[in-house]
Amino acid sequence: MAVALTASVSGLANQASGETAASLNASQIVADMGAGWNLGNQLEASSNGYPSETAWGQPTVTQALIDRVKAAGFKTIRIPVSYLRNIGPGPNYAINSAWLNRVQQVVDYAYSRGMYVLINMHGDGYKSVTGSWLICDAGDQATIKAKYQKVWQQIAYRFQGYNQHLILESMNEEFDGQYGKPTQPCYSNINAYNQIFVDTVRKTGGNNSSRWLLVAGWNTNIDYTAGNYGFALPSDRYRSSSIPANEQRIMLSVHYYSPWDFAGETSGAITQWGRGATNPSKKSTWGQEDYLDAQLKMMYSKFVTSGYPVVVGEYGSIDKSSFDSSNNRYRADFARAVVATAKKYGAATVYWDNGHNGQYGFGLFDRRSYAVTQQGIISAIMSGVG
Repeated sequence: MAVALTASVSGLANQASGETAASLNASQIVADMGAGWNLGNQLEASSNGYPSETAWGQPTVTQALIDRVKAAGFKTIRIPVSYLRNIGPGPNYAINSAWLNRVQQVVDYAYSRGMYVLINMHGDGYKSVTGSWLICDAGDQATIKAKYQKVWQQIAYRFQGYNQHLILESMNEEFDGQYGKPTQPCYSNINAYNQIFVDTVRKTGGNNSSRWLLVAGWNTNIDYTAGNYGFALPSDRYRSSSIPANEQRIMLSVHYYSPWDFAGETSGAITQWGRGATNPSKKSTWGQEDYLDAQLKMMYSKFVTSGYPVVVGEYGSIDKSSFDSSNNRYRADFARAVVATAKKYGAATVYWDNGHNGQYGFGLFDRRSYAVTQQGIISAIMSGVG
């Protein structure tokens, strides 16, 4: 999500190293992932270019929080991670060990409970973030690519022994910062990052040679990923020979916040969504059920039919109940529709929760008391996933 919306290390990897969940094919893993939830900005947050999980007002992540999320019915957790100035100088680009240990500890909170865990490189590609460096239209791409390769190599080695419940995601909303059509050679650099990511992770061996890897197109935008705008699927030539030749081990990451005037715009004008809306003036003129269906059908036709699962890694809508007391009902309708439509088209979904409750918040839980704050939305998600 755009940032504008504001250690002891366990030995779990070793006990999992002998497991072979690699047998799950595309449709099986999407079904097994069930309903997903984002840890939001916690490990993405930073101060003066240094990641800090409490920098943006959230408490430290705990096992109890993750247990509450699992108890609510979620089976997958996406953990956005920023590295920024916790990456040392070249040529080794060593990640600060305390930070990587903490990332692993938070991963283990969910992984140890049998959940699927997605980790990515999140804030490093935002021009607006101090310390960002994964910038697709910056000058010295050779240095950026070398740094990117070294950082992913370290992450991959750290999680090499984890089973297929861990999925690595190449990047987040990577683009040039302009919301128009993709520019070249910027998109070519994004394609190159994805290829470096896949090759680097595979070459570290162990379970990484058969792990599901998640890659993203331009700004995780469906049109600019599935359409003819320059996205190239990375090749997977270093994967394990144990994977059947007719199966893939690469997934596509997209986000869904359409229509933005309902999902993210803070004016309070558009508070209702879908065919159940009662006030036409509070409902957007676009982005309803038919649009949602067409968007996910596009990803299905382009990727899922060829064995590449799709993960809607972020979706959701902000709380505008201060403007319209019925808003949470439509937020639930929206969430249910995204999840159900994704299921129809072979995609997994991961709700965006930024930990904020109240006006403009995405929160489903209180991260201090662990109380559920939006049971209606959670119930809608579980209904949609079936």
